[in-house]
Amino acid sequence: MPLQTLTQQSFQPAVARGGIVLVKFWATWCGWCTKFEPVYEESSRMHPDILYGTVDADVEQQLAGTAQVQSLPTLLAFRDGLPVYSSPGYKDSGQLEEIVQEIMWLNMDDVRREMTAAHPELAQQANQQQRAPIARQGAGLAGGPSFYGWPGLVAR
Repeated sequence: MPLQTLTQQSFQPAVARGGIVLVKFWATWCGWCTKFEPVYEESSRMHPDILYGTVDADVEQQLAGTAQVQSLPTLLAFRDGLPVYSSPGYKDSGQLEEIVQEIMWLNMDDVRREMTAAHPELAQQANQQQRAPIARQGAGLAGGPSFYGWPGLVAR
């Protein structure tokens, strides 16, 4: 998958798509960013199932501020929409591959537990979202209990 340029408008949808998303913040004047570029591109060719995003920190200053980018290059990683890695500085190909492998092998149930333990308000928000009624429009499953199979068999 080729590198994807991310902006203030496309950043959140890219992260929310699920799976692994790597985001590199860079600038044209940054020498280490220039050196990191071929390493990042090679990694994207090795892992076509991962979204490799790039953010020009000079053009997207508000986004860089929101992401709390202090120096360049900075690499952020998301898995299943959750932030799982953030580190400034140049990485060589071996270091980047190690980061990718660690993210691939993360136990996301453990990550979610740790996040909700550190931020209990997130668990409360998730519970409220799960209880929210789903508005049904158009075709689809009808509301109410699901019946299937032989008469009298109720899915629970």
